[in-house]
Amino acid sequence: MASVFSAIIDGQLPGRFVWEDEEFVGFLTIAPITPGHTLVVPRKEIDQWQDVDAEIFARLNGVAQKIGQAVRQAWDAPRAGLLIAGLEVPHLHVHVFPAFTMGNFDISSADHHPSPESLDEAQARIKQALRDLGHGAHVPD
Repeated sequence: MASVFSAIIDGQLPGRFVWEDEEFVGFLTIAPITPGHTLVVPRKEIDQWQDVDAEIFARLNGVAQKIGQAVRQAWDAPRAGLLIAGLEVPHLHVHVFPAFTMGNFDISSADHHPSPESLDEAQARIKQALRDLGHGAHVPD
């Protein structure tokens, strides 16, 4: 059975995308730790991060790094957080978010009811920051 992420990637479920290329996508989570919390996901269904080919994992992290630079810039954050949890959805994904304190790394404190307006604003800010950083070719319309 396809994962919920595959359904989002295929357009069967809605997603607020900030990055798209032939191998990976980045879209906002529906339960952000901080505004701008983005998931970087391979299009191919891979469950465990330890099972992915090292070269694919390196490219995944390269996209996460670019999105991390964008969220740091968009929120003037001192750091960009990076987490791999993998318990919620059995499809490899990397969490990237603006980080201001160590408490921001507690995924259990995510906001499960963000407003659609706050998610739309976060998407717009990240997309603009990615364009400003020279990654406009991967920013969807």
